Amino acid sequence: MFLKVQLPWNVIIAAENLQPESLMLQRSIVVRLLSDFAIKKATKDLGYYLAVTTLETIGEGKVRLHTGDVLFPVVFNAITFKILKGEILEGVVHKVLKHGVFMRCGPIENVYLSNLKMPGYHYVPGENPCFMNEKMSKVGKDVRVRFVVIGTKWMEAEREFQALVSLEGDYLGLISSSDI
Repeated sequence: MFLKVQLPWNVIIAAENLQPESLMLQRSIVVRLLSDFAIKKATKDLGYYLAVTTLETIGEGKVRLHTGDVLFPVVFNAITFKILKGEILEGVVHKVLKHGVFMRCGPIENVYLSNLKMPGYHYVPGENPCFMNEKMSKVGKDVRVRFVVIGTKWMEAEREFQALVSLEGDYLGLISSSDI
């Protein structure tokens, strides 16, 4: 799910980067904010940081005693993506294993679909392994799949989410090119 959030942030500008012109200072603050925002990647509560949409306020700068750097409190709006239990999403298969497949869904790299959650599909080994059903529908590498999220897990060390998904439900499964 995409979320629109308003976030407070502290932006630190090195003393040597301070410019007396207000436009150059504002530019330095925005550039640093975007850089810090990209490095943060994701949080457990808000999901993946995707984009800064608007800069609401830039507070008064406070000089840090030992370094001479200036800390500016800012408030901005952003778009985030958080995967939620029960949500219907689409992903692209990037790895096929005997017991299931791994998919990518937006910024999430580890979306796991177990063979136990693919009713009617069976594993077909070979050079290009896949899961196939009696209608010859294949779930394999680079295939788009619609699924329901049955569980998520936040991995603090990697700052990313993992998800467990299922094809059990109406209108879930392989997405043909005519469905797009």
